[in-house]
Amino acid sequence: MGGSRDGRRWGALCQDSRDPQRQLQWVELFDQLDTNKDGRVDINELREGLARMGMNASSDAEQEILRAGDTDQDGELDFEEFTRYLQARERKLLLMFHSLDRNNDGQIDVSEIQQTFHSLGVYISLQQAEKILHSIDKDGTMTIDWHEWRDHFILNPLENMEEIVHYWKHSTVLDIGECLTVPDEFSEKEKKTGMWWKQLLAGAMAGAVSRTGTAPLDRLKVFMQVHASKTNSMNVFGGLKGMIQEGGVRSLWRGNGINVLKIAPESAIKFMAYEQIKRVIRGQQETLRVQERFVAGSLAGATAQTIIYPMEVLKTRLTLRKTGQYLGVADCAKKILQKEGIRAFYKGYLPNMLGIIPYAGIDLAIYETLKNTWLQKYSQNTADPGVLVLLACGTISSTCGQIASYPLALVRTRMQAQASIEGAPQPTMLGLFKHIVSREGVLGLYRGIAPNFMKVIPAVSISYVVYENMKQVLGVTSR
Repeated sequence: MGGSRDGRRWGALCQDSRDPQRQLQWVELFDQLDTNKDGRVDINELREGLARMGMNASSDAEQEILRAGDTDQDGELDFEEFTRYLQARERKLLLMFHSLDRNNDGQIDVSEIQQTFHSLGVYISLQQAEKILHSIDKDGTMTIDWHEWRDHFILNPLENMEEIVHYWKHSTVLDIGECLTVPDEFSEKEKKTGMWWKQLLAGAMAGAVSRTGTAPLDRLKVFMQVHASKTNSMNVFGGLKGMIQEGGVRSLWRGNGINVLKIAPESAIKFMAYEQIKRVIRGQQETLRVQERFVAGSLAGATAQTIIYPMEVLKTRLTLRKTGQYLGVADCAKKILQKEGIRAFYKGYLPNMLGIIPYAGIDLAIYETLKNTWLQKYSQNTADPGVLVLLACGTISSTCGQIASYPLALVRTRMQAQASIEGAPQPTMLGLFKHIVSREGVLGLYRGIAPNFMKVIPAVSISYVVYENMKQVLGVTSR
């Protein structure tokens, strides 16, 4: 039965592509793109033509079309190449159409759109599904037939439904100095082509530049977490002034080297752990629901933090060091090992692990809520929220996650710092919480949060700009 149905599908497509009316449409489409009428379409004509038609769903759609269709590699498409590309493209679109047409009636309705998104771990409302349908439905029947589907996506190089909904996922492009976010997911195509490691590399470079640019504020945050109290009333300007007086302007970047160095191993470990945990939770399925991403992301984050945690301790010690105290990372590690033993490298480990759970949970929940609220209220004809909206959602959700986990981060930093003071008491996590609250109140748990807030917008801006430029350098296609 399935074989005969597939045969009818291919037969319909073959008949469609031999149809003189369809071939005439291809000629008209080619003429629309070929603005200088030289019988060839170059990348600029493709870009301009896609923009005019409103078909450029991804920023490098024209590159994808040229890469797939330009068989003689001359950087242009002649009519024969263009026709072959459209025939191949329609074959893929037909498979996608029938994967959505779950009851095989030749029409896609709202419930089938909703079911497809749900099967990919993306939960959309009936209203959102209707918006997607309206953007494709040209005859007002409240269903999408094959011709409407084909004409809407013919010059959109998306390969499958997973890619069509990819922009809904929570991405970790934003680097605000805390590696606690849920790892990104990659499609099978990205894994096979090696695009995943290029995206991780672009993200690591963006994080390195972002953290270096905001390092003075990060060092100030750590200083205020450890030294600020009711009695000394350390503030942002006083803290910066004190650090410069003690070690000069260069001292503002103390601890930045190890902070940048730990990005790559943490990202790689988190990604590999996430992939393995994802398989355990959902088998071989490509995407996870929000709550499953929270569980998998928290476990992956905990795995990565456990392995690289000694680097976190080194970062705190190097950030707080006085001029001449350590010669560098290796010297710092050697002195800690000699004087305090191996256990010193895991001081503050428990509050650090506990901080991952509220951070990941609140970050994901607020991101999904903000994104869906914006789509329901302001998105008229599309399900794509756009880059700026996703950036705003990601920034707000990450900031809220940090606020929730900040007291645990402060206690972790205090425990890491106090271990270096000879003869100083070494309180437990609960003991330190009680001590801070009893002496300074609940606000004492948020010492240093002002510079932390100050660095969010520049950190996000820098990391996004660097990420986009690194994608171009590495040849990473937009998702």
